[in-house]
Amino acid sequence: NEVLIPPLNFAMVAPGIYRSGYPNSRNHAFMQNKLRLRTIIYLCPEDYMEANVDFCKLNNIKVFQFGIQGNKEPFVDIPEDAIRDALYVLLDVRNHPVLIHCNKGKHRTGCLVGCLRKLQHWSLTSIFDEYRRFAGNKVRVLDQQFIELFRTSRVSAEHLRTLACNN
Repeated sequence: NEVLIPPLNFAMVAPGIYRSGYPNSRNHAFMQNKLRLRTIIYLCPEDYMEANVDFCKLNNIKVFQFGIQGNKEPFVDIPEDAIRDALYVLLDVRNHPVLIHCNKGKHRTGCLVGCLRKLQHWSLTSIFDEYRRFAGNKVRVLDQQFIELFRTSRVSAEHLRTLACNN
């Protein structure tokens, strides 16, 4: 019996949607045997680790990379269009089960999940509570501001209807 080790900061977001920090080869058995992933949404600009590339090829897992820099002061902003594009991949049930991750599973992942929660009509208080649970003592006010100001109206209603029809 192989020990199954989830990635750092792993959690279920919703049925078929998971979040974590950067997975490594120790996490591959868990990802294969428990999650049975179809898709990974990778939010960092750096090239994907070779062991993960090989794992994904072997298991027919699609990787969508959205090269988002960390939202650190003073001049780095998360591009709203990248989050919107990542949401389209995330919301398409044909991509489920899907794992969202960045390096630590805190900030960029927290922003994407926070924007998903806005689409799900969560209150900002609940969204920020969830964000803080994963960010710990590394909460970034700019991330929370990004989530608050994210315009869900720019996530195409037509696209969302198309996704709903594919259920």
